[in-house]
Amino acid sequence: MQAPPNPPPPVPNHLKSPLKLFNGNEMNNMRADDVTKKLDLRIGSDISDSAENIRTLKLNGHVGFDSLPHQLVRKSTKRGFQFNLMCVGETGMGKTTLIESLFNMKIEFPPCNSELKTVELLSKTYEVVEGSIHLKLTIVETAGFGDQLDKDKSAEVILDFINQQFEKYLMEELKIRRCLDYFDDTRIHACLYFISPTGHGLKALDIVTLKRLAERVNVIPVIAKADTTCKDELIRFKSKILSELRNHNISIYQFPTEDETVRAINTELNKLLPYAVVGSTDFVKKENGKSVRARKYPWGIVEVENEEHCDFVKLREAVLRTNVDSLRERTHKILYEAYRRERLRAMKVGDGETGPKMLETFAKINLRAKEIGEIYIEEMKRIDSQIHTLLEEKSKLETKAKKSRK
Repeated sequence: MQAPPNPPPPVPNHLKSPLKLFNGNEMNNMRADDVTKKLDLRIGSDISDSAENIRTLKLNGHVGFDSLPHQLVRKSTKRGFQFNLMCVGETGMGKTTLIESLFNMKIEFPPCNSELKTVELLSKTYEVVEGSIHLKLTIVETAGFGDQLDKDKSAEVILDFINQQFEKYLMEELKIRRCLDYFDDTRIHACLYFISPTGHGLKALDIVTLKRLAERVNVIPVIAKADTTCKDELIRFKSKILSELRNHNISIYQFPTEDETVRAINTELNKLLPYAVVGSTDFVKKENGKSVRARKYPWGIVEVENEEHCDFVKLREAVLRTNVDSLRERTHKILYEAYRRERLRAMKVGDGETGPKMLETFAKINLRAKEIGEIYIEEMKRIDSQIHTLLEEKSKLETKAKKSRK
């Protein structure tokens, strides 16, 4: 008698039953797009359920991955950092002087030509070292801003420049062979917008430009040459500017308060916006013999780094000391992502799919790769044939030489 077949092994309790996606009737009545969407939803739901059930285990001994933060710090320090700062403001607002004061270094921009017919973007890149940290700093300045009658044109030139930097990064990102870690990232991380201290608030040029810039860059407004206005007037002027920004639905950058470690600091820094600043390249000796960066007047001196005189110290703390990485992160994750979505949609690429234009591009790339491969194979065959011919000739010569010796 033949023995009965062995029963199938039992399914372990910790394994889920197979995911049933569709029944027969449901499948027959669905289009391909609907099937894909439903599949994504059900599989995504299953993955989420699995993630919620992940157990937390305590190790019995030291393994070593607690050094991961230190590894990242070492790697980042070795690679260096990049920060790109744009200054937008009318001629004579002290943009270069303020940047020199912020970074304690000399920046050489050519003097602005007051007869420029359009806004010109001037860029300077420096390697700045503080301690063990190397910072690749790029300063972009707007020459001729506000000197033209066409307000929209001035804003458009600046916006085009910002978009061009996004486009460069996008083109690198879409390459088959890309190296984003070492790519020269020129995307603008922050924009200091200089507001004139004279007048009753924002000018029409300011409103037009700020509204457009806020969509593409982290805008930090500053009141230039604050030493020309008394404290009470500055308080009223700040309030007026904030009111006009709200009325025109202009979103300036708010320093993040989600992180508990900087919440208190950034909350106070946000209250001071827009920052009333003073810059100076001169050092003045006080009565106690100490030299300070200041502006000297007949009635006394205005110290750049004195919080009683202006918000310069707070601006430096906000932008450089506390939130450099936050500015870089928001540029990449929010502002650049918004630009990237717009461009991919223009290519008819939806979320989670590859659009016709991109497919066409990929097809061209694949065709070109195939052509290059075929050329390479033919070249290898030709070289192989030449080598074979040379070996045959060598063999004949060796045979002939042996016969001649005999």
